[in-house]
Amino acid sequence: MKITERTSFIKIALFVLGSLMLSCQSEKEYYIFTSFREPADEGLYLAYSEDGYHWESLGGPFLPPKVGKSHIMRDPSVVKGPDGTYHMVWTTDWRGGKGFGYASTQDFVDWSEQQFIPAMAHEPDVVNVWAPEIFYDDEEDRYIIIWASTIPFRYEKGEEEERNNHRMYYTTTKDFKDFTPTKLFLEPGFSVIDAVIVKRKKDDYALVLKDNTRPNRNIQVAFGKSPLGPWKDYSEPFSDFLTEGPTVLKDGDKWLIYFDSYGAKTYQAVSTADFKTFTNIDDQISLPEGHKHGTISTVSKEVLDNLKANAKTK
Repeated sequence: MKITERTSFIKIALFVLGSLMLSCQSEKEYYIFTSFREPADEGLYLAYSEDGYHWESLGGPFLPPKVGKSHIMRDPSVVKGPDGTYHMVWTTDWRGGKGFGYASTQDFVDWSEQQFIPAMAHEPDVVNVWAPEIFYDDEEDRYIIIWASTIPFRYEKGEEEERNNHRMYYTTTKDFKDFTPTKLFLEPGFSVIDAVIVKRKKDDYALVLKDNTRPNRNIQVAFGKSPLGPWKDYSEPFSDFLTEGPTVLKDGDKWLIYFDSYGAKTYQAVSTADFKTFTNIDDQISLPEGHKHGTISTVSKEVLDNLKANAKTK
């Protein structure tokens, strides 16, 4: 190879390498954590992280609540669909609501028109619809939405009041226009809220949930072969008393489970490789002050940069 040819080859190789590096940089995903602030009447707050451990606030609100009787937004749960659209559901009423809120976005700045999904309208005595959690089922190309509701005198209870004896329900949709009839999702024999579906691999799912019975009020795990269960092999609790709102993040060969330790007025996290052994990692994480129950997804650098440019510093 002549010197001129070698020089041209090197220039081309460097150009290709530089292009690949820029491409990899632009394709890098960052974590986004949805949240709200008490008294939950302002709307969606956001935090972001590069490593999944240290979170920086983007402020809020990015989406003021407009649906539901109470016009609040609690427990915002988001999932990214296969087309890149983010779908979000949230609690619209502390008591008296018969459904949940829904909106979609491509960038967390511009949103679709908010909808109220009356998923429990068929239950005249339902007390609430709490903490809807959205999961994309890639096996069936559908979205599964689960939530906790109390229907007095429907189930056995322990020390709970009849209006605080929750079970989990669900509906599914492919387009957020048509929803399947609401069905019972989880009846573990005790009051349960804040359940999160985790796909570990095909036919292998974990369900992270809060035992909401008065003596416990902590977080445990169950297992199933389908995102709709049935769920079995319930674990012992891995969190302290007065903890709730778990969300799960995949980090290499392990999983991080974040949750709201409302008794201690802080956020906590554990790591696990098998959902059987849990290691406290509180000393490895940091979150914005006031951060509350939400879920974690990922965004591109372009989306994150746009969010920073539209950061709400209120």
